[in-house]
Amino acid sequence: MDTKQQIREFLSRFFRDHKLADDEDIFATGYVNSMFAMQLVQFVETTFGIAVESDDLEMDNFRTVNAIAALVERKQGAAV
Repeated sequence: MDTKQQIREFLSRFFRDHKLADDEDIFATGYVNSMFAMQLVQFVETTFGIAVESDDLEMDNFRTVNAIAALVERKQGAAV
């Protein structure tokens, strides 16, 4: 399973009746709250084996499926 698919599967739990596009602003949908944001960071760290540093906690890194996947790829690339 690729990175974007794993992210989509996680997000689908929160967006039950909404088909989220990879470039759609997650936070603009109105489905999310601050607790969701914490769960999203924890999911990214646990699933992809990366550490999300305070510098990474910019909204733009988590705004879309594409942005989250790009963050994961950057962090995994930096760890090699």
